[in-house]
Amino acid sequence: MEIGKKTRAKLVATFDLSAAMVAGLGYPSELADTDTTGHLGGTLNLLNGEVAVTFVPAWHGAGVDTSENSPPVYAGTPSGLVIAIRNGPTIYHTGDTDLFSDMALVSRFNKIDIMLVCIGDHFTMGPARAAEAVKLVAPRTVVPMHYATFPVLTGTPEAFDRELKKRNVKAELRVMNIGETVMLSES
Repeated sequence: MEIGKKTRAKLVATFDLSAAMVAGLGYPSELADTDTTGHLGGTLNLLNGEVAVTFVPAWHGAGVDTSENSPPVYAGTPSGLVIAIRNGPTIYHTGDTDLFSDMALVSRFNKIDIMLVCIGDHFTMGPARAAEAVKLVAPRTVVPMHYATFPVLTGTPEAFDRELKKRNVKAELRVMNIGETVMLSES
């Protein structure tokens, strides 16, 4: 939120999430217009066609916290993102989600080079279910996320690696460190 206000970055989000952020959090409405908002199944072509973003389903709640003393503002259907970079990799960010069989459909429309998958458990899928999701999508590389940020998120990259091996998943496991930058190679 503060980064967007400071940098004047356009908000790329589903229509409902964008509306909730504008109304509930004061995100600048001129940075959240129809050029950068869409909905499930829709694709946005951004940066003169250099990047295509497709909204795909995720199974999770969706709300925006506006204050500590108020219930969250409804933010629509949760989503993941498929980000296709021209002459570069295609990234599937699962969003906060559980495993669901339709994840397999993502790779029917895009060859996924990098899959960002939550492994924390409790609020999202844990390592075993995340490994099944990776098996469904068959990315080249998988990056675990949404773990170890607070005590109830007990999933670990080590447990995730064991679950991937149990399922004979061939994706390269890439565990990132906080603050680490990686260079994305062409697909």
